[in-house]
Amino acid sequence: MSLLRNTFTFGAMTFISRILGFVRDVVFARWFGAGPAMDAFVFAFKIPNFLRRLFAEGSFSLAFVPVLNEYRETRSREELKSLIDATAGSLMAVLLVITAIGMFAAPWVVTLFAPGFRDDPEQFQLAADMLRITFPYLLFIALTALSGGILNTLGRFALPALTPALLNISLIAAAVAFSAQFEPPIEALAWGVLVAGVLQLAVQIPALARLGVLPMPKPDFAHAGVRRIMKLMVPTLFGSSVAQVSLLFDVIFASLLFSGSLSWLYYGDRLMEFPLGMFGVALSVVILPTLSSLHARESREAFRATLDWAVTLGFVIAVPAAVGLAVVAEPLVITLFHHGAFTDRDAVMAALALLAYSLGLPAFIGVKILAPAYFSRQDTKTPVKVAIIALVANMFLNVVFVLAFVWHLAGGDFGAGLWATLAAHPGAHAGLALASSTSGWINASLLWRGLRKRDLAPRLPWLHIGQVMAASVAMAVGVWLMLDDTATWLQAATGWRVLEFATVIAVAAAVYALVLLASGLRPRHVMRPREADSR
Repeated sequence: MSLLRNTFTFGAMTFISRILGFVRDVVFARWFGAGPAMDAFVFAFKIPNFLRRLFAEGSFSLAFVPVLNEYRETRSREELKSLIDATAGSLMAVLLVITAIGMFAAPWVVTLFAPGFRDDPEQFQLAADMLRITFPYLLFIALTALSGGILNTLGRFALPALTPALLNISLIAAAVAFSAQFEPPIEALAWGVLVAGVLQLAVQIPALARLGVLPMPKPDFAHAGVRRIMKLMVPTLFGSSVAQVSLLFDVIFASLLFSGSLSWLYYGDRLMEFPLGMFGVALSVVILPTLSSLHARESREAFRATLDWAVTLGFVIAVPAAVGLAVVAEPLVITLFHHGAFTDRDAVMAALALLAYSLGLPAFIGVKILAPAYFSRQDTKTPVKVAIIALVANMFLNVVFVLAFVWHLAGGDFGAGLWATLAAHPGAHAGLALASSTSGWINASLLWRGLRKRDLAPRLPWLHIGQVMAASVAMAVGVWLMLDDTATWLQAATGWRVLEFATVIAVAAAVYALVLLASGLRPRHVMRPREADSR
């Protein structure tokens, strides 16, 4: 029961952050829309975010948490604290160097990863200026991730899950209260990112101090635990680097497309990230320490039972979420974002991105569940190999799908030249989102195959799968019958949109729950792992 409780605790705190994230994106749409300035900010925010995933949520966390958990299980308190201090100091030393280089080289970074901005000198300079401001966010958020990993390992999930809300609060305040004081106004958002990094780290310090594990950074690359972490990081660092190259390839491609494409992808991705962050990330964070402990105790059956439970719960949540997002993509985007500077075309284009992303949501959540099964066993090589295969496929599919979309939009005519045609037709950005979804399925499938070879693959609950699929189809049909056409949603008042959408969501949830119950699925089937030892 503790796994489920911790998952929903993490998910509830994440829910608060995601709601604030929706408010943040509504404010972005209202104040800044989806034009060149917003594209420049999205780029300036993505670069430190990519590196954050590399050093915080990527290779570092996946190597740090299992080693930290092993020290907690088998070493003294003094040895545990020594590992924390040495790791914090070593991480800080590396990040200070990277941050300084990134700030100095901002114009070259823009040239390399957003070549399309060079056609607009004002947009190019704006992107470089904001990147210099946002880059130090990497330092603060990576240390925040280290602090969150310590708290999660000690069973404290609520505060690390709630901490990201500070980013949303900071950005909302920057847009609403301070943007008028900047020229251009959107530069306030870059400063909001930096302030948020400081706040997110500061808020975790009291909790760490109360537990007696507040890091006192002491760089020590010779420390045995730090060497272990670095050794585990080598393959994941390579794999994460490939992942970030793939994501940056998306940015490069999007910068060459119709103006606004980066923003449309941003808004669509933000909506897809809501269920992924609430449930996929929550499950991943909660089961990693548990699986690490079970592996250390050699509790093989409990290990597998925990995976069985996580996959079942993930499936019950991911499939209806994906189906729902696909069916209500346009009404959802219109209800949330179609205000102020956000135009009719922006709404339709962002919804197209969301539709493409939603097709991969079950796979994205599946990867979040399956990858910890490897990392908890300190097997970092296998998931990295899988990620490389999937992400190389993603880069290839980006080209194929974008060109296919543009070919269709241009009526099969590239007579104006390839680059001019790419920039002249809105809609091709959906090819980038579709490629991401396809590579997600490749990633999840290969991870499953690897676990099956080790006789650790979660046992598929075929009965529950059939029940969930039937309930999701019934829900989709019910929603489709209720929805008005896009023109009606675009022309309607905000109050009508909100009331209508709330009604649709309530009916969808009721239909899904009732069909599940009628088919025999009960809460006890997803309450906890079957093996008591897995708790």
